[in-house]
Amino acid sequence: MVGVLEVKDLTVEVGGRATLSGASFQVRAGDKVGLVGRNGAGKTSLLRVLAGDAPPAGGRSTIRGRLGFLTQDPRALRQLTDLTAMEHVLSGRGLDEAARRMEGARRAMEAEPSDTNIGCFSKAEERFAGLDGYAAESEVRQLVAGLGLDSDRLDGPLGVLSGGERRRVELARILFGGTDVLMLDEPTNHLDGDAKTWLMGFLRDFRGALLVVSHDLDLLDEAITRVLHLDDGEMVEYKGTYSQYRKSRAADEERRRRLADRQHSEIKRLSDLADSMRHQTAKRARVARSLDRRAERLASGAVTGVGRGERKYKVRFPDPPRAGRVVLEAEGLGQSYGGPMIFDDVTFALERGERVLVMGLNGAGKTSLLRILAGRSDPKNGSWRLGLGVVAGYYAQEHEGIRAGKGVLAHMREASDAPEPELRALLGMFGLVGDVAFQDAGTLSGGEKTKLALAQLVAGRHNLLLLDEPTNNLDPPSRDAIGSALSAWPGAMIVVSHDAAFVSELAPGRVITMPEGVEDRWSDDLIELVALA
Repeated sequence: MVGVLEVKDLTVEVGGRATLSGASFQVRAGDKVGLVGRNGAGKTSLLRVLAGDAPPAGGRSTIRGRLGFLTQDPRALRQLTDLTAMEHVLSGRGLDEAARRMEGARRAMEAEPSDTNIGCFSKAEERFAGLDGYAAESEVRQLVAGLGLDSDRLDGPLGVLSGGERRRVELARILFGGTDVLMLDEPTNHLDGDAKTWLMGFLRDFRGALLVVSHDLDLLDEAITRVLHLDDGEMVEYKGTYSQYRKSRAADEERRRRLADRQHSEIKRLSDLADSMRHQTAKRARVARSLDRRAERLASGAVTGVGRGERKYKVRFPDPPRAGRVVLEAEGLGQSYGGPMIFDDVTFALERGERVLVMGLNGAGKTSLLRILAGRSDPKNGSWRLGLGVVAGYYAQEHEGIRAGKGVLAHMREASDAPEPELRALLGMFGLVGDVAFQDAGTLSGGEKTKLALAQLVAGRHNLLLLDEPTNNLDPPSRDAIGSALSAWPGAMIVVSHDAAFVSELAPGRVITMPEGVEDRWSDDLIELVALA
């Protein structure tokens, strides 16, 4: 295994703002490195630069060996409508092209069995066999089983898979590819507990170079041996697991706070002494100017940004407008995308202030159900209607309402006609402050897109929220703040989530299990199933 990632004096800019300045580091074969930092620190932007998807603002990075890069956004796979999921996974090792060449050579040989055509077929078959092509489909089915995807989902087109299924297929393609350098951006999103356990084992055994961004603390503790902390354009390296990093980082922050206090005290002492001498004799005035210069030099090199990475957000959803007693009614809903029914005969009603959790394995139709209720797609069977005075807000797990080329503040204006200061205050409540308001929304990190989408919901004054994995991509402080805000909100909610802590805080009253559409009362005994469903 020869995988190596080398970074030298690298600078990364997003929206004209430097998120990394002059960083140098290496990730060699056998290294398991976690890249951590708050939402918006620039982790995703750094991975895109390292993968060659975006240019650096300075410096360089070099990858020796084959790269496998998992992005946060699986939406691009929707465009690959001509491919089956199996074909897409096989492309990770070039087997799709090798199979096409072998088939073309076989047809040419059968049409004209000349020495040339026979030789071409022999070479094509030799290449296909050299890539373990004859055992590949069996290997792929074992791989996707580990990731919790039913094997029969591989035989259908990519376009009909759910967002969680597409992400598993893309992760399977990258892991199947036999790459030397793995860069994974939030690889556990949409994975259930068993699939996470399988992935942790795979990453522990991986012999190449691994760089992973994740807010899944279990993954970081189990699979990595080094941490790169990114914040305020600076990268600091820590050896050990995520838990060891947290202890070391806390000690560093405490040292920085003490140093900042000492520096502040010394700057104040020098300034006060200079002020006391400033208007006395000429000699004392010269001493005062010298003290001013010493204070300025000390201030220019003083510690800044202490503790920013642990910033806590306070989020509040405004009380919803009044709605009728029955908020939503669904009767006999069913959905299909040209094949078998994903679900059928789902019937339920939602009353004002109720919270319902939708559970089910990936591909059971959870997202499809929410998209129907949000008016984003039409059901194959059945009908639904909103109650009197109901204004529904939809949070899509793939951020499909956030478009590249349009600014953050412009997205907020689409959600509300409130004045700009109010909209910017809402963005600030979610930590999207300063010039981020004018940044192209397409350049935001996954966590920042989540915050923008939630800020749009707040601006829209809804009384029914349809939330599809609303805590994906959030750092722990942001997840806690948004979980608390939604828990305290008195409106009606239908929620899909694998986040057990979030669901526990939300305390839903009922559960709908897909694809059967069976209703049941919520019980704390079900919390263990949340991460598995």
